[in-house]
Amino acid sequence: MPLPKAELHLHIEGTLEPELAFELAARNSVPLPYADEDALREAYRFEDLQSFLNLYYALMTVLRTERDFEDLANAYLARAAAQGVRHAEIFFDPQAHLARGVEMGTVVEGLWRALGRSRENHGVSTRLIMCFLRDESAESAMRTLDAAKPYLDRITGVGLDSAEVGHPPVKFREVYEAAAALGLRRVAHAGEEGPPEYVTEALDVLGVERVDHGLRSLEDPELVARLVRDRVPLTLCPLSNVRLRTVDTLADHPLPAMLDAGLMCTVNSDDPAYFGGYAGDNFDAVRLALGLTEERLRELARNSFLASFLEDDEELRARYLAEVAAYTFPAA
Repeated sequence: MPLPKAELHLHIEGTLEPELAFELAARNSVPLPYADEDALREAYRFEDLQSFLNLYYALMTVLRTERDFEDLANAYLARAAAQGVRHAEIFFDPQAHLARGVEMGTVVEGLWRALGRSRENHGVSTRLIMCFLRDESAESAMRTLDAAKPYLDRITGVGLDSAEVGHPPVKFREVYEAAAALGLRRVAHAGEEGPPEYVTEALDVLGVERVDHGLRSLEDPELVARLVRDRVPLTLCPLSNVRLRTVDTLADHPLPAMLDAGLMCTVNSDDPAYFGGYAGDNFDAVRLALGLTEERLRELARNSFLASFLEDDEELRARYLAEVAAYTFPAA
């Protein structure tokens, strides 16, 4: 049995495995420029974030109907549950679908057909977080928030993702203010490829409660001190960082230094179909590459539940934390 954990940085579109991509392509008569699943996997060799995003958006074209989004979410939840995920806070990118003529309701209702039954079917509680694409306009983000208003009973929060460099958080000040007024929780990608100043801006301007990635925060000692003092969670994605060349090898990952500094780190999979592993795979990878002790792994799992948006169900959070405390690691 794997270590119980929450996953807080997971793009549902990034869980599209080649086999499901071809299945949905056939179902929806969408041609793919790859001969087969193996050829598609060969395309998963990225130079940087943008080279990944190009393929990520191109493959989304196979997602057309509620059933497609339901199948996508169920496939992720089954894999995640098998790797010890007990709670998942799932990102989705509505602008990428709206631009293709797929309506907000199709996306949200399709995902919810899986998420609404996730505890019963997979033993995983869920939250849904709608992300804005930072390389699109702030006006587009505001229109997307407006389109989501009929579905806010299904959506817990908002996030900010896609190409970071050149798109500072301040660009989305007004849409985050509007989201806060609607009672939505706020997170944002910052400090992955962008500078530590983007992390500070996400905190000060957007009012984020968690920082997605935040890897480059270590470059600013004052920022580190603030993140430690305010217990701001960072949702790190180690295998993603290696695949996107943010760090050279997993052995070079700053996770141990970040934990030693007192930062509230969590480990997540980001876009696992593209980056070589789901949540449990990321835990296993950092354990082996970085020599993390059992107590460090337990700290990461505990952090994931403490950082979760479970304020509406503290009893459930307490139950998950008790599972982490009681967990016995298998003998080496």
